[in-house]
Amino acid sequence: MRTLTALVFNYSLNGLLADPDTDFWKFCFELLDDQGGPDDDEETLDFLDGAYAHVMGRVGYEGMAKAMPTNTGNPWSDILNRGRKVVFSRTMTAPEWVNTTVAAGDTAEEIDKLRSGGDGHIVLWGGVTLWRSLMQLDLIDEWRVSMYPYITGQGTLLFDDVPPSYRLDLVSSVPNRQGILELRYQRHR
Repeated sequence: MRTLTALVFNYSLNGLLADPDTDFWKFCFELLDDQGGPDDDEETLDFLDGAYAHVMGRVGYEGMAKAMPTNTGNPWSDILNRGRKVVFSRTMTAPEWVNTTVAAGDTAEEIDKLRSGGDGHIVLWGGVTLWRSLMQLDLIDEWRVSMYPYITGQGTLLFDDVPPSYRLDLVSSVPNRQGILELRYQRHR
């Protein structure tokens, strides 16, 4: 059975995701501009390239579908353009990004269909609403979180409206050259 891995980046030390047009957002991208991307290392690119599917909610999909097809300078662009994408939406009917299907049925059933029939992994790009829904259903097997060396009072709280108990086991904790801590957790089962 395939594992479902949530990929979280632009995450602050105090638990907020960078929202566009905030100082934290600017810091995240200035850091990348100054020092290169934290997620363009061979291990991350192999992880993304080896995914059975890339799963996202409608809002996240729309942002990525607008940027990635023509963003040839981004190391993720080729991977996502040729990869299988599944967007969870009850309103979208005709996705324009190549290799995209819409999952509009029961969330747990749609995830079970993706997970069954093989080994490997599925990358869950978010957004926040989809992550929270899948946490409530206890369907996320692993979290990969890029925690930035930044504390902010502006942003979206990732772990809000979540189950009362949600234990994780640390798999690895590796600092990178920008001071970003790459955390990897598995769901305790």
